[in-house]
Amino acid sequence: MAKVCVITGGGSGMGLEAAKFMPKDKIIVLSGRTEAKLKKAVAELSALGFEAYAKTCDTSKRESVKALVSYAVSLGEVKTVINSAGLSPAMADPETIVRVNALGTVYMNEEFSKVMKKGSVIVDVASNSAYVLPKFLINKKVYALADQDEEKFVAKIVKKAKLAKGDYQRSGFAYALSKNFVVWYAKKCAFDYGPKGIRVVSLSPGLIATDMGNLEAKDGGMLIGFSTEERMGKPEELGYALATVADERNGYLAGVDVLCDGGSTNGMQEFKKKK
Repeated sequence: MAKVCVITGGGSGMGLEAAKFMPKDKIIVLSGRTEAKLKKAVAELSALGFEAYAKTCDTSKRESVKALVSYAVSLGEVKTVINSAGLSPAMADPETIVRVNALGTVYMNEEFSKVMKKGSVIVDVASNSAYVLPKFLINKKVYALADQDEEKFVAKIVKKAKLAKGDYQRSGFAYALSKNFVVWYAKKCAFDYGPKGIRVVSLSPGLIATDMGNLEAKDGGMLIGFSTEERMGKPEELGYALATVADERNGYLAGVDVLCDGGSTNGMQEFKKKK
């Protein structure tokens, strides 16, 4: 049976770059919200010798994710899922950010884990923004509501985000909380799905020079100066990192977050910490 790799947020940026580093014996399914962008990305992969298909999906809606699962299964055995779909602070309001980034991860992990078998992997993309939050702002009891009471989960996260002053700051707070949740939830899923042989790991990029990253560079680029080379990451660098984390030979890499941010988190917390 053919092996299938599903990549959300695959129409551009690090998701598309990750696809380019996938083995060519895998069928690639690129998913996102914009069909035209997906078709262009599929044409690019096809020119490189991949068998690739486009399937639109709004990961903030469970039924849309279920349709993506059904489509992927119709092509073969789903071996790899890279969930890189997400919204940044400049792109949406706090509630939308939480629904896409946080609940979207819940839906993707839950629905795909139902059809995945031993030796498969789910990679959830988080962010180094997950590491900037003071510990007293992180409430894992609220996180646990995500797959129990979705609306209560969203309401509590959004309420906390609205403590910030200014629209961008509120969205930024919601983004950091949503990505901190992704890091936690991927670890939870690693232990939930581990007995089935499904490996789950998350990866947290720093600011990347994609269309999304460039939107954030002005207001959200404060971490760039803390990185070792004081630059944004390149999409192809993160694509390779995602593909490496997803590689079946990395079978013991599970239940952790891979921080791929040019050292900016460590720079901020210790090595370039302002006195």
